[in-house]
Amino acid sequence: MSIHPQKQVLIKFALLCALLIGYFAYLSVKYDPATGGIAAMLTWSFFVLCTPIADAGFLLDFPLRLLFGIRMVLSEIAVWIIAIGVNIAVLASAPAYYETTALTALMLKILTTPWPFWGIIVLSGLGTFLSIRFGDELVDVIHHRDRNFFHSHQFKHELILIAFFIVVLASYYQLIASIGVDALIH
Repeated sequence: MSIHPQKQVLIKFALLCALLIGYFAYLSVKYDPATGGIAAMLTWSFFVLCTPIADAGFLLDFPLRLLFGIRMVLSEIAVWIIAIGVNIAVLASAPAYYETTALTALMLKILTTPWPFWGIIVLSGLGTFLSIRFGDELVDVIHHRDRNFFHSHQFKHELILIAFFIVVLASYYQLIASIGVDALIH
């Protein structure tokens, strides 16, 4: 029995939302609902701004693309604007919320140390938007909008972008290792 692709997207979206709601509930019990909500948003913003793939944005990007045809790059821009806005608001009004989890503490360190740690955000942005661009084009190929993609000059261009993406990832991991993430996790 095969599940229709749009139903699969809705199921995955629902599972990711359930995970986010569960994390919020856990933090709300551990602290209080306001702290849990803010810590959950900060954690989500960490995954948006500080990982070089569109993982947190995936909650919106992929479902919006498959269900409504909205290009993933457009929804990811909105996701980044929201994540940046959340951090500006919390940093300006209540920076103590960053001390709730290891990830939010790491986020605070990245945000308050422009050199070299803002490079993590820059590299994450490059990686995210490269992966989104590739994802958008892959959806186009799957939907047969560009049947000659793999035989075209554009495919060679994509290979160059993939190579650049690999360089971005390698640079990202070098920079993230310089923060001492292992020490925060253990």
